[in-house]
Amino acid sequence: MKLYPISENHLYQKAYKNGRRASSRSVTVYVLRDRAAAKLKKQDPAGRMINRVGISASKKIGGAVERNRAKRVIREALRQIDREYDVKKGWLVVIAARYHATVLKMQDVYRDLLYCLGKAEMLNERSDAPQGRTED
Repeated sequence: MKLYPISENHLYQKAYKNGRRASSRSVTVYVLRDRAAAKLKKQDPAGRMINRVGISASKKIGGAVERNRAKRVIREALRQIDREYDVKKGWLVVIAARYHATVLKMQDVYRDLLYCLGKAEMLNERSDAPQGRTED
């Protein structure tokens, strides 16, 4: 899955100010409905709704090496979540890295990101998800 980036600063600011927020020890997730989603759907060759994603890492979490590692780990965790779960489409998703994203393994960041997306109500119920055991 390709991540479509948020490239305008004002969209980051809107997500920070007006978006729903969920935090964990390694990431903070802000989600806001994308007003340009319909226009982007028309421009997409496959005609799909997409999420625009922005990953930010401030200088507070470390130098360039640590910031880039945190962004790489978060990006891969988000790719796995999108493959395995039904993530809602048509949203601006801003993920702010925290210090622990630089030292934790990708599986730990994956769990934190999954928790935050669930708390921000970004995960749909899957129809093919295993339900409880049924007795015949």
